[in-house]
Amino acid sequence: MKTPDDFNMILLNVGFARHFADWNWDNINSPFFRLYLVNEGNAELNISGKKYRLTPGHLYLIPPFTTHSDHCDGEFSLYYVHVYEDLTKNISWFDQMQFPVETSSHPLDATLIQRLLDINPGRELKRYDPDSYNDSDNLYQSIAENRHQSLHAQLETDGIIRQLLARFFTTAIPLNLSQDSRIIKTLRFIRENIDQKITVRQLASICCLSEDHFIRLFRQELRQTPIDYINRKKIEKSQLVMVVKNQTIKDIAYTLSFENVSYFNRLFKKMVGKTPSEYRKSFGQYGQ
Repeated sequence: MKTPDDFNMILLNVGFARHFADWNWDNINSPFFRLYLVNEGNAELNISGKKYRLTPGHLYLIPPFTTHSDHCDGEFSLYYVHVYEDLTKNISWFDQMQFPVETSSHPLDATLIQRLLDINPGRELKRYDPDSYNDSDNLYQSIAENRHQSLHAQLETDGIIRQLLARFFTTAIPLNLSQDSRIIKTLRFIRENIDQKITVRQLASICCLSEDHFIRLFRQELRQTPIDYINRKKIEKSQLVMVVKNQTIKDIAYTLSFENVSYFNRLFKKMVGKTPSEYRKSFGQYGQ
């Protein structure tokens, strides 16, 4: 399990928005997590077919790689915070914990987010429509601004994000991806070597099992084949890279040890619902 010291978060956007029956977006999916603090009015959030009523006095958390839809039919205002979790060396908190979507806010939370705005000027979204927002330069600028922040601003930004996210840890449930120590070892190996070509033979060797026995055990524990799991994690990594690095699709595929770019494109489309090029153009996932 990660510790608080393992957190490495990059603030992308923070702002306050007022909507008048115009917060209506479908099938939003982003490689960063979102925090909402509802100020006034009501709206609806739909995640995997489950509907949540967004109401004042509550915080809402949408994990990365989570397809969701937004809807409001009246006046609605909220604070929003978009955060990228740098997973260069660590596994995501969202792979280890099942967080509640909704939790009660603390009276201090609006003040905290306002302070986040004050020390991170210019981080508001310029456009809210997930289909039309296509300013990738603004994204790269946000990443760069984090790196060039003063030390005190970096520390305060990080502290505020942690404090807001901590609200959800109260009722978060640890996710045990597997109870089998052999499978846990292979998951760690996959995480630490996701940029490399990983074979079933390698993983079976780690477990001291035959390939057939390992595949059966892995499928029993995770309800998917080792190759399906590896590919899903590689595609998730590619989504992150597209957000934080200005690399070509071809280079991203090769960096993740895909020898066939066409195969990478087909796999990406199957898992994400868009081609890599379409996904990159739709940085409107930055819509709130």
